[in-house]
Amino acid sequence: MPKHSEDGSTSYGGIFEIPQKLSRIEELEELMAAPEFWNDQARAKGVIGENNRLKSWTQPWTELCSDLDNLLEMVMLLEEESDSDLEAELEAGVTGAEKGVAALEFKNMLRGEDAHRSAIVTINPGAGGTESQDWAEMLMRMYTRWGEQHDYKVELMDLITGEEAGIKSATLEITGAFAYGYLTAERGVHRLVRISPFDSQGRRHTSFASVFVYPVVDDDIEIEINDEDLRIDTYRASGAGGQHINKTDSAVRITHEPSGIVVACQQERSQHKNKSKAMKMLQAALYQKAVEDREADRAELEGTKTKIEWGQQIRSYVLQPYKMAKDHRTNTEVGNVDAVLDGQIDEFIEAFLQEAGKNQA
Repeated sequence: MPKHSEDGSTSYGGIFEIPQKLSRIEELEELMAAPEFWNDQARAKGVIGENNRLKSWTQPWTELCSDLDNLLEMVMLLEEESDSDLEAELEAGVTGAEKGVAALEFKNMLRGEDAHRSAIVTINPGAGGTESQDWAEMLMRMYTRWGEQHDYKVELMDLITGEEAGIKSATLEITGAFAYGYLTAERGVHRLVRISPFDSQGRRHTSFASVFVYPVVDDDIEIEINDEDLRIDTYRASGAGGQHINKTDSAVRITHEPSGIVVACQQERSQHKNKSKAMKMLQAALYQKAVEDREADRAELEGTKTKIEWGQQIRSYVLQPYKMAKDHRTNTEVGNVDAVLDGQIDEFIEAFLQEAGKNQA
């Protein structure tokens, strides 16, 4: 139930740390109002980013509180006199408020220091040729649709198509608040079981594809990259782009030799722009590797280190002989696998984040 302050206004629980966030917003806006604020543009960008992230919490919370106050007024009016139209409005309002609270609770699961960042998603097929390559393309579409449904900007950074069908690899940048936090749930091996459209005998096939997710690194994080550690290759892009893209070596592939990390970008027509975006992808991959190395060292010390290996799928998508998608980490099952493949994966993400939150508690 809401709590009322001495002046009669309504306040609600503090599980989302709203008072602390509001206080920090005041501090940040004082900094932003200072005449010398833009003297250090990198710092200014960081302050604005933090302010926007905090407001992404406080604004929906303020709207929710206002809605709840209105609902309380409706309840009091209905206690005085019955009104079917007002009862219907109250019921709809309660449903909307429940969804608002659920959305904030979902968001509250994202506790990692990089959870607020945008994401880079790389998809690679497993062994199996065309069958696995087609499955990788299905996953690329699934994450594209998920991003679009959440009003994220989805940009194809790199794509290598298969000879017959599907893709040999793809890299997406999904830009928007908390994209990385949500998509950490998708890291791992994904398994598809279906009657193969490429098998003339109509046999059932099992295909695998791996999904890697990296946080997009902003200017507020410094990743040291030595030029002598890089091998930079240019080549002709293989994706769509008109005649120009097939006539010039505009695509760029960068290999970071000490780590073995390879990134590529062919989205832009300009080699310079592709190199710039590829460096951004490399920074993200190196940052993620540093984070994972640190976590692995800590887990080893705690005796809880686990290996993620090829074949240890996190989720199965079965199209034949029945239809079901199941996450093997949380045992979450969804019967409408077609909707899942159309981007409706929030149920899996939420279950994973809830489970991760329990393990961290």
